[in-house]
Amino acid sequence: MGVGIIMLVHTAFGRAEQVARHWAAAGCPLVIHVDKAVPRKTYDAFVNALSDMPDVRFARRHRCEWGTWGLVAATQDAVKVMLDDFPAVRHVYLASGSCLPLRPVQELIDYLAKRPHTDFIESATTADVPWTMGGLDQERFTLRFPFSWRNHRYLFDKYVALQRLLRFKRRIPNGIVPHMGSQWWCLTRQTLSAILQDPERATYDRYFSKVWIPDESYFQTLVRQYSRQIESRSLTLSKFDYQGKPHIFYDDHLQLLRRSDCFVARKIWPFADRLYQAFLTDQAGAMNRTEPNPGKIDRIFAKAVERRTRGRPGLYMQSRFPVEGRENGLTCAQYSVFEGFSDLFENFEPWLAKMTGMRVHGHLFAPERAEFSDGQTVMNGALSDSAALRDYNPRAFLASLIWNTRGERQCFQFGPRDKQEIEWEIAKDPNAQISVISGAWAVPLFKSNQNFADIRCEAALLQRIESKHLEVLRSQWIKARVRIWTMAEFIEAPMEPLQTIIDEIGQQNLRGLAEVPRMTDLTGFGQFLQNLKNQGMHPYLMGDFPVEHRLHEPQQNQRKPYLVR
Repeated sequence: MGVGIIMLVHTAFGRAEQVARHWAAAGCPLVIHVDKAVPRKTYDAFVNALSDMPDVRFARRHRCEWGTWGLVAATQDAVKVMLDDFPAVRHVYLASGSCLPLRPVQELIDYLAKRPHTDFIESATTADVPWTMGGLDQERFTLRFPFSWRNHRYLFDKYVALQRLLRFKRRIPNGIVPHMGSQWWCLTRQTLSAILQDPERATYDRYFSKVWIPDESYFQTLVRQYSRQIESRSLTLSKFDYQGKPHIFYDDHLQLLRRSDCFVARKIWPFADRLYQAFLTDQAGAMNRTEPNPGKIDRIFAKAVERRTRGRPGLYMQSRFPVEGRENGLTCAQYSVFEGFSDLFENFEPWLAKMTGMRVHGHLFAPERAEFSDGQTVMNGALSDSAALRDYNPRAFLASLIWNTRGERQCFQFGPRDKQEIEWEIAKDPNAQISVISGAWAVPLFKSNQNFADIRCEAALLQRIESKHLEVLRSQWIKARVRIWTMAEFIEAPMEPLQTIIDEIGQQNLRGLAEVPRMTDLTGFGQFLQNLKNQGMHPYLMGDFPVEHRLHEPQQNQRKPYLVR
């Protein structure tokens, strides 16, 4: 009878009875506390169900709300019953009704018998605890918390704010250093009796009754006053998510729990029949007879938390999509954005698709429609070319396109005539490769048959739009890979940037490009720009573009169209 079990029960009484009989079958006496919020009829039925077991006691009932003193008071009364009624108990193990023994109980008894003076309890100062939630670390010990955080949240917050405003600060009694840790511990008789019989207990109880979440600090602090030897760890496997809520173990966690080598796990789903059947057998060899090591599965839990909070890159879910910074990347794969290329080169999109083997779209954010490759109206994932649907959420449109076509790099055109709402999202996306020929938007105007006054107005508008766009691309917040050429410098030597772009996409060709796109005829373009200047509009984004601008002429000194060779 070296180990006594205290069980705090408030629900799933059928499972609690099953586990209680398992503990008792191994010779462990039990003291059970049932939450006072449980109806009397349910409580009486539970007591009657365990009435055939001589070494089971029931402690005086308290109302146990989360984070309140009732949990500590219930534990104190249960400990007193255990120490008074079972003098042979050397260690007291605190568990809940949802805890499940993972190893034969005799192994726990033998383990503790070899460590008769060791207290197993997480106990660390607030500065050393990484798991506190809600922003109240040291303040939980210096302010008063008479209201329930869960049931009276408004009063809780207002009272905390008032105390901060008045700079109220409680005195910690007798100079004790507050410690925190898991509620689930295993302490020796000597330590527990010293805590309960301390002459200053009334002072400590009065102080901790107004501390926030005292069940994680009362025993964790006072054990430092009396324990002969502390191992600051719990023998119970309990994991919490990033919000501080306990992980629940289901049937498919069977092998994971076996790997932990822990004696007890919490919190078990009441309907996990496979877990209860597997672990309540007490068969020799059900678990390895090794030191409990919950750290062995911490890596798996860390990955689960990361998947829950960050998800897969470029794939959104309800909990992450609306929150800035939690989307784990706008897109799931690399893609290329070309600005000005389709204006400067004839049939640029078919040429790029042929050279790279990639899917090359037109202007996906054109005002009229999304110009999917090959004139398609619906893309993978039933993504429509409708401008109205796209513009409802351009960010989601781009993320869905990249996700639904993953494994195939996407390329598309972008320019000042397109919807600009997406520009920051693309610019901050590390997966984006942006290549810009600034001022190339003027080529379609040069080729158009509009009235020059209309051309001048449109040119001024497009230049303002692209100028702001280039400021975005040169911002310190940019994560995309950006290359910008003025139109004048690009056409001086177009082969080098084209080859660089193709190489970055991943289609390296040591012999150079086997086929080059045909550049549109720019004869008279310099004079066109001069005419814009003469009308009072300064087209500066094209670079230094003289009135008579030629590429290097062939040896025959003949004027030829701008064909890049």
